[in-house]
Amino acid sequence: MSGLDQPVNGPYEETVEQQAYVTQFLLDHTAVPFVGGTFLRGVLPTRDAVRVVTGTGIDTDAVEPDAPVVYEVPLVDDDDEPVTAPLVLGWVRTLVADGPPRPDASVMGMGLVRVDASAVEPAPPTRTDRVLRVLRTLTRPFAETPPDPPLCGFLLTGQDRMRLYVAVEEADGPVAVDVRLTGALTALLAALPALVREEERWTTDGTDPHCVRAVDLTAW
Repeated sequence: MSGLDQPVNGPYEETVEQQAYVTQFLLDHTAVPFVGGTFLRGVLPTRDAVRVVTGTGIDTDAVEPDAPVVYEVPLVDDDDEPVTAPLVLGWVRTLVADGPPRPDASVMGMGLVRVDASAVEPAPPTRTDRVLRVLRTLTRPFAETPPDPPLCGFLLTGQDRMRLYVAVEEADGPVAVDVRLTGALTALLAALPALVREEERWTTDGTDPHCVRAVDLTAW
């Protein structure tokens, strides 16, 4: 496997802030399609990149839902400057609109496409993008104290399940947290920052290269 397929560890904190920013920016596309019927199914953190998972919407009852596709987008450009979240959105939208991709590899059973950003023209913002920009600015103002631990990715794993990737300093990398979407969600989310730091809950997940530890809170 290449280095990008290895579990994320070491100086991971250098990219956490940018991954959290991209994740927050793209969240609306779990409900607003990128193109046609293709939605956001996840954002996976990996060294020096984000992996944007696309597929059928979570509320779609399709008999044969589209197989998820993962687009790996570098976090820096050719000049070593950080890429912006709108650029990530534009590149992914262009690639989705081009039709079924030819994956370079696979990760977690999903086709993986490594994006050469220099060869892709980002799609321009849509009217919906501009509306969301206005609403985000007014409802999600800059906060001096960011969430702790920061959410640096997620993956919709079922109709009632989600895997969250949170950057936990004590773990030296992202911790994957499996949660249910029903039940006492308010209490779980309030307790989650403390629960993910309880080392006795930590396990490893050899099937997921995007985390250094895993925590199962589906029965909490």
